[in-house]
Amino acid sequence: MQKNTSTKNLVGSGKVTKAAILGLQGGVWASSAGYNLSTEEQSAIVKGFSNPSGVQATGLKLAGKKFFALQATEEHIYLKQGASGAVIRKTKQAALVSEYDAPVQAPEATPVVEGLGDYLVSQGY
Repeated sequence: MQKNTSTKNLVGSGKVTKAAILGLQGGVWASSAGYNLSTEEQSAIVKGFSNPSGVQATGLKLAGKKFFALQATEEHIYLKQGASGAVIRKTKQAALVSEYDAPVQAPEATPVVEGLGDYLVSQGY
């Protein structure tokens, strides 16, 4: 898989401002320029899929910015912070983390991230 290409596809859509792909076993596979998730943030994201109610209760930090959970499941986490938001999608081996900023809204960014997630799952990732 061309991991850097995947983050470029997300950001290149014009609907995603920043993106990263995290390996579920640890590490950042790819990220857009300047988008740095701390080790603690990466761990909280991955653990969030196995504890959606915890994410729902406390939210998540992404690159130092606190987001509130709109919805959390074992495959998807949707976050909001002011005029910004985030869509996180779990695949078989990774988590796609993406942020969007106004004027983009969740219904515009979500299909971009979910579509790439579905494609990666279909390819075994």
